[in-house]
Amino acid sequence: MKRTIKVVAAIIENDQKEILCALRSPRMSTPNRWEFPGGKVEQNEDMYSALEREIEEELGCKIRTYELFSENYHEHEMAIIRLIAIKCSIIDGIPIPHEHSKLIWLKRENLLSLNWAPADIPAVQQLADEK
Repeated sequence: MKRTIKVVAAIIENDQKEILCALRSPRMSTPNRWEFPGGKVEQNEDMYSALEREIEEELGCKIRTYELFSENYHEHEMAIIRLIAIKCSIIDGIPIPHEHSKLIWLKRENLLSLNWAPADIPAVQQLADEK
């Protein structure tokens, strides 16, 4: 039986109502696909603290989490990913891609134009459907 890995993803929106999208580097699993930045929740860590830690590590900025957005399961070759997407805003710093190849800001209506990592697609679709 595959183990389930709890992963958090940040849906970061700016003042122009654009969403931050991160391109996975060629060194990462599921390379060259877009995702919402984030990462694994460590043992004895709550999902909000995990996301704040991951964003500081990956993007070098601080966020405020404010709304649980979606949750879905994606079966990966090695494990089942439980992806929890959380809406956030940046409270300090400017996102810089320390682990990703590229970062872009996109309007909701343009999100589906990117080649997304499979685990992120349900949240992308839900965001695109939001008005």
